[in-house]
Amino acid sequence: MKKNLFFTVLLLPAFIMQSYAQAGKADKALLAKADATLQFAARQYKLMMTHVPDSLLPRSTSKDGSLMTSNSGWWTSGFYPGTNWYLFEYTKDPAFKNEALKRMALVQKEQYNTHTHDLGFMMYCPFGNALRITKDTAYKSILLTSAKSLSTRFNPTVGCIKSWDHGAWKFPVIIDNMMNLELLNWATRESGDKKFAEIARIHANTTMKNHFRPDYSSYHVVDYDPATGAVNERKTHQGLADSSAWARGQAWGLYGYTLMYRDTKDKAYLEQARHIADFILDNPHMPADLVPYWDYDAPDIPNALRDVSAASVAASALLELSRYTNKADGKRYWNAAEKMLTSLCSPAYLAKEGENNDFILMHSVGHLPNKSEVDVPLTYADYYFVEALLRYKQWAK
Repeated sequence: MKKNLFFTVLLLPAFIMQSYAQAGKADKALLAKADATLQFAARQYKLMMTHVPDSLLPRSTSKDGSLMTSNSGWWTSGFYPGTNWYLFEYTKDPAFKNEALKRMALVQKEQYNTHTHDLGFMMYCPFGNALRITKDTAYKSILLTSAKSLSTRFNPTVGCIKSWDHGAWKFPVIIDNMMNLELLNWATRESGDKKFAEIARIHANTTMKNHFRPDYSSYHVVDYDPATGAVNERKTHQGLADSSAWARGQAWGLYGYTLMYRDTKDKAYLEQARHIADFILDNPHMPADLVPYWDYDAPDIPNALRDVSAASVAASALLELSRYTNKADGKRYWNAAEKMLTSLCSPAYLAKEGENNDFILMHSVGHLPNKSEVDVPLTYADYYFVEALLRYKQWAK
């Protein structure tokens, strides 16, 4: 790697950053609803435990209505054990800890997987939460190995971590990849090895330069020339069109730059997160309940499908972002997150107990152009929803 790409990065643990933050004002009705919803989520996942085959992970609902599962190599494999850790943290019920450990045993081997950019999702969501909650240091070596595996996909000429090895792309980078940088930042804090955080920061800077339009909407895919680092093309894969704003992609970017600010305290990332948040909240096609259409440029708005997963990710990110900004912006972001959560806790999006293949939320959109996972529950929608509810309970005053 080229030395001139690297620089010292100050990485602060999240609890230090939060000591400077202001909590949002609590809505008592939403606090009560959050508790009721978390208790419902716990009951749903108790049911799910009995339905998921021992060797697999829950993913979504199939076209025939049955539970869709995955093996550990699928990019969503870490969310179910991660959600179980969150529910254990909330309920203190050992059944959730035991379920998390059971499923983590399936995922653990993915620490050596160098063929995916999604190791942050796959490994940090379950093992990072396990370490945080249990303080069991055995998880550290697994996470450090995962960070090393992820780092092998970094190209210093491009300045990014490669997302996919499939298709006709030369060196594709997707906006989702911002979510996997948290693992690298943690690895530098834990090991003292600067290279992990330097890769994360270079990737974030390159993405900031090449993935965003003047209005701070994001392209989904940027394909680079791996030999020169030049941009070959800017495309979409899961969105409506190359020029459109795919809703979950905007949420990934918002969350990713918020976590990069938390971990580095670099104000450039805070400003980027604020700009993305403003694009989302000011968008003329944002519905009144703040649960976005699957793409902000979908031609059939207001009849377009909603993407609950985009709302879950955005709500969690906005709660955190509200703690790092000035009072006026913080209140705006906090209030928007409250509105999103209020909507998600309503019968319009919250499943009925014992239904929805025991997932918590309905009406997410995975990959509409490919007719895959359309208007169904998604495991990561549940994960970020539970995370957002816990954040709201923790940070509200």
